[in-house]
Amino acid sequence: MKKSILSLASVMLFAFAANAQKVEFEEYDLKNGLHVILHQDNSAPVVTVNVMYHVGAKDEENGKTGMAHFYEHLLFTGTKNIERGKWSEIQSARGGTGNASTDWDRTNYYQTYPSNELKLALWMESERMLHPIIDQKAVDTQNEVVKEEKRQRMDNAPYGKVIYGDVYNEIFDKHNYGRPMIGYIKDLDAAKLEEFQAFYNKWYMPNNAVLVVAGDFNKAEAKTWVKDYFASIPKREAPKREKIVEPVRTKEKRVKVYDANIQLPLVGMGFITPSFKERDAKVLDVISTILSNGKSSRLYKKLVDDKKMALQAFSFSRPLEDYSVYLIGSILAQGADKDELIKEIDDEIVKLQTELISDEDLQKVRNKFENQFVASNSNVQGIAATLAREYLLGGDTNRINNELYIINSITKEEIREAAKKYLAKNKRVVMDYLPESQKK
Repeated sequence: MKKSILSLASVMLFAFAANAQKVEFEEYDLKNGLHVILHQDNSAPVVTVNVMYHVGAKDEENGKTGMAHFYEHLLFTGTKNIERGKWSEIQSARGGTGNASTDWDRTNYYQTYPSNELKLALWMESERMLHPIIDQKAVDTQNEVVKEEKRQRMDNAPYGKVIYGDVYNEIFDKHNYGRPMIGYIKDLDAAKLEEFQAFYNKWYMPNNAVLVVAGDFNKAEAKTWVKDYFASIPKREAPKREKIVEPVRTKEKRVKVYDANIQLPLVGMGFITPSFKERDAKVLDVISTILSNGKSSRLYKKLVDDKKMALQAFSFSRPLEDYSVYLIGSILAQGADKDELIKEIDDEIVKLQTELISDEDLQKVRNKFENQFVASNSNVQGIAATLAREYLLGGDTNRINNELYIINSITKEEIREAAKKYLAKNKRVVMDYLPESQKK
């Protein structure tokens, strides 16, 4: 009886916390197809404008890779009404900041300002959508920026191929997720100006984007300015997407990958798992937390603390629209045996596949997700990005408010079944990630 009372109290406390953190929003469409989401939060005098376009590395054509990431840089050049090189200067002069990011599914731009500068932020984003500077000078300049970024983040970063997904070509046999997110530099070098312009015309349009305004603003004013700056941007024919079905792996694959920036090898296991929209993707996130989130997690405690076989242990999902990528692995300690380490990881996976986790472990997971949810929604930038992503890629803006309920409803039996279904040996790619000096 005592256990039941505690369980009921836990559920009530969880429900209260989830309700307290509910993200309120209003959404509507302009006639040109632009989806608008407004999240009003007057607790601090700041406002974020986030525009996410439904285009990423997976949408690029063969021989023309790198375009999506390239535009993340190119669209800070300037516009018809913003002088070349003045974008960041205007932002900083008005107390604002901004940035952009790209992945395989989307390209995202945001600006954050004092709340009295919302009109400026909306105008600048409408300029970026309507008539940016895309000429040979801009392309040549940003090509060098992209090359330098690749050198710093991937070519010269220890374990950079794992961190930035350059090993996904070993995991995917057919889908474009197997391409580097940044693309191939040789493709960018060979691309003509008209090809860059064609990419923009194909993907950058109001009916392939979502606009989020989050923070301290007046709704009536915001709606007026959104209409003034965005409603006249022409709608164009929606881009056609090729749906690529990745064949199900039925046999374990083993590969070697070399990195000139490391001295200690890494052992990794890669699995193709469901789209981030699927419930099972959340179940796998729970499994990641059990395996490697924190020093009390199973892999860390076993491999790092107890057996001293590893310096680090990890498991995580790269959540994507069509499929996700799930990685489990460890950086070996000096003198550790790779095969023995794989065996120890396998033992922990088998436990998940055959045994139910304890009530205590399940509650610990729920607590961690609640903390993560609160942290991710603690500022308007984070909320704006999540709202945009849930609408554009998830198909339901209110997913932002359902995550904790889903996590709380996941059962121990679901965890066991997901481990069986997705983490089977015959579905994995085992990567021997080695120092370049060991290459024969």
